[in-house]
Amino acid sequence: MNEFIIALGWLGVFAPMGLGALGSAIGVTLAGQAAIGAMLETDGNYGRFLGVSLMPSSNVIYGIVVMFSLQQPITPENGGALFGIGIITALVLLYAGMYQGRVCASAIAASKNKPEIFGLSLAPAAIVEGFQVFAFVFALVLAGSIGS
Repeated sequence: MNEFIIALGWLGVFAPMGLGALGSAIGVTLAGQAAIGAMLETDGNYGRFLGVSLMPSSNVIYGIVVMFSLQQPITPENGGALFGIGIITALVLLYAGMYQGRVCASAIAASKNKPEIFGLSLAPAAIVEGFQVFAFVFALVLAGSIGS
């Protein structure tokens, strides 16, 4: 049983980086596809479209920092806490990255036809980023309370 808890602890340590990177990759892909389509249909603002498509990439950074904050000797006593913090943070980063990519794709699609709404169309993506930051900060706070 102790080996299983230790294995869960290892999963919790590395899941934020892995699933955060996966969420970033999916989100950037979704937004990047919209940016490429918008570039074909417009005569300018290419940098804006490309910049917006990169917004979901922050999840991998959050995941790496959480992974390093959770790194410690894994024991049966702390394995459950490491798993819980890590896996919940990882799932938030995965899903938030995917949905942020969708929001960014929508912002790109809308602003290619109506450029004056570009800044306002990014507000929903910024709100999703806020939820990612909440999960990130809570994980860091909780990681500091785990005894090794």
